Amino acid sequence: MLQSIRDGSRSWGAKIIIGVMVAAMALFGIESLFSVFGSDPNKVASVNGEPIVRQQVELEVQRALRSGQVPPEQERALRNDMLDQLITQTLLTQYAEDGGFYVSDAQLDQMIIGLPEFHDQQGRFSPEVFRNRLAGAGYTPLSFREELRVDIKRQHLQQGLAFSDFSLASEQEQLAELQRQQRSFRYAMLSADDVDLNIEVTEEQMQAYYDANQSRFERPEQVRVEYVMIDRQEMAAGREVDESELRRAWREQTQNADRQVSHVMVTFGGDRSREEAQERAEAALQALQDGETFADTALRYSDDTASAEEGGDLGVISPGFFGDAFDEAAFALGEGEISQLVEMDGAFHILQVTGIAAPTFEEQRDALQREVALREVNDAFNRQVQRLIDESFAADDLESVADDLGLTLNQTDWLARGEGDGPLSEPGVLDEAFSADVLVEGYNSEVIELDDDRRLVLRVAEHREPTRLTLDEVRDEVESAVAAQQRLDRLEDEAERLITALEAGETVDVTWLEASNVSRQSDSTLPQTLVQEVFRMPRPEDGQSAYRSVMLPQSVVVVALDSVTAGEVDEQVTSFVAQMAEQLRAQSVIQGLIDDLRRNANIER
Repeated sequence: MLQSIRDGSRSWGAKIIIGVMVAAMALFGIESLFSVFGSDPNKVASVNGEPIVRQQVELEVQRALRSGQVPPEQERALRNDMLDQLITQTLLTQYAEDGGFYVSDAQLDQMIIGLPEFHDQQGRFSPEVFRNRLAGAGYTPLSFREELRVDIKRQHLQQGLAFSDFSLASEQEQLAELQRQQRSFRYAMLSADDVDLNIEVTEEQMQAYYDANQSRFERPEQVRVEYVMIDRQEMAAGREVDESELRRAWREQTQNADRQVSHVMVTFGGDRSREEAQERAEAALQALQDGETFADTALRYSDDTASAEEGGDLGVISPGFFGDAFDEAAFALGEGEISQLVEMDGAFHILQVTGIAAPTFEEQRDALQREVALREVNDAFNRQVQRLIDESFAADDLESVADDLGLTLNQTDWLARGEGDGPLSEPGVLDEAFSADVLVEGYNSEVIELDDDRRLVLRVAEHREPTRLTLDEVRDEVESAVAAQQRLDRLEDEAERLITALEAGETVDVTWLEASNVSRQSDSTLPQTLVQEVFRMPRPEDGQSAYRSVMLPQSVVVVALDSVTAGEVDEQVTSFVAQMAEQLRAQSVIQGLIDDLRRNANIER
C-alpha cells in the first residue's frame, strides 16, 4: 500500500508539472494560476462555504478539449461534469482534513526530491531546476507544496478506503465461473406482422396517461435572455501583424526553451594561468571563425575530454542548470550560432546551440499571429470592457448599450435553469438571469468574466413561472406515447401466448434465430439488453428449454434458452475478474463515502 501511495504521488507530480502548469500558461497566462489557487469572487459554486471559481472549471474543460478525448460539441456537458468533479474533490479534501489526515514536511520533501521533473542531467534533485520550473509556471515553492499536500491527503483517504475492503478467493472463483459461462439459445423477434395492431387511441386513454405522467409535462421556470459580449479573440481575428513583430514574439517564446548545447572548455588554475587559458580559448574561437567544425575544435582544444569525444555535446540544457553566465550566453543564441568566450567556474567556454526544443517559426506562425494580435488589441479590449461596465450599470436596457459599443445584441429562446448554449452554458452564467437583481428588480447583470478574453452582460427580456402544460398543449406527444405502449402491449401478449404454448410442448409458427455459445464478454451483433436478459434466466433442465419474453425499445423477443455450459478456464480471464472485483468493491466504498458527503454537504451552484 505504501509503495502504491509513493507511486501515485510520483504520477501526481508529473501531472502538476506537465499538465496544470502548461495548460494554465498556454490558455490563460501566468495570472491564471494565481486565480486558480487564490481567492476569486467570481465563484460558480461553494462547498460548505469554500468557493469554486469559474477559472478552475474552465481550466479543466480546456485541458480535456485539448486532449482530443472530448469532442467540442460536448463542451457544455463537459463543464457540468468538471464542476461536479471539483465539488467531489473539495468534499474529499475537507473530509480528509477534518479526519486529521496529515502529510509531514519531511514526507513532502522526499516526494518532491523523487520527482524526475526536478532532476538535473545526472539524475539528482536540483534546487535550481525546482525553483526555475515552478517560477516558469507561476508557482512558488510554498504554493506547490501546499497543493501537493492536499492531493496526497485525498490519495491517502481513497487508498485507505480501497484497501479496507476485499473479496474471498471463493467469491473470486465464483465470479470467474459466471464470467466464462456460455449460453446457447434461440430467439424470435415479434413484429407488427405477427399481431393485429389496429391501434385506436381514445380520449380517455390519453387523459389517463397524462394524469399518470404529469411530471413529464411540467414546464420549469423559464426566461428569455438578452446579452452582449466583448471577445478579445474576435477583436484580434483578421488583424494584420508585422512580420518583424512575429519574429520578435518567436524569439521571446523560445528564449527559455531547452537547448541542445555543445561546448569547448579551457580551464585555468594550477599549471595554466588565466591569461594562458584565455589565449588558448581565443585560438579555438578563431579556428571556428576560420571554418573548422565545432567537433574538430572541441577535440583539439577542450579540456572536457568526455564531451569532446562527442563533438563537445552537453546534451539538452534547461535554464538554471549551469548558472546565470551560462544562461545569458546559451539562451541568447539561435540554432547553429556560436558564442564568444564565456568565463565561469575557473574556465573559459565557447558554446554552440545545436538544437532548440521548440517548434520552428513557420510551425508557430499561426499561433504567433494570434498571440501578437491579441497583445495589440489588449488596450482597446480593456477600454471597451470599462465602457461596458459603466454603460450597462446605468442603462435600463441592453439594446442602447449594444448600439453605443458596436456590439451584437444576442437573444435566446425560453431557457430554464441549467440550460443555454455557447457562453450561457458555462457554469454560473445563466444563474445570473435568475438572481434577484436581474430577475426581480429588472437590472442588467454585472459584467461576467468568462475567461481572460470574454466579458458578458445579460438581461432578462421575459420571464414565466413554472407551470404544468395542458393536455391540449402536449396532445401529439401523449397520443404517440399511448400508441407506442399499446403496440408493445399487444406484442407482449402475443409473446406470452407463444411461451405458454411452447411450455405445453406445442409447435408454434415463428422463425427462430440461433445464438450458440454466447458469453457475457463476447462480441456480438445481438442487442445488449437481450444478452443481459438471457444470462438472468434460470438454467434449464437437461434436454429441455427455458422460455422468456424480452422487451426491447421497439419490439418484443421470445427467447428459448437451450443449454448452459461452463466454458473453458482461462487464467487471464480469472485474473481479470479478480482484479475487477477488487476495483468494483473499492469504487463502491469510495462512491458510498462521496454520496454520503454530498447528502450532508451545503453545496451551492
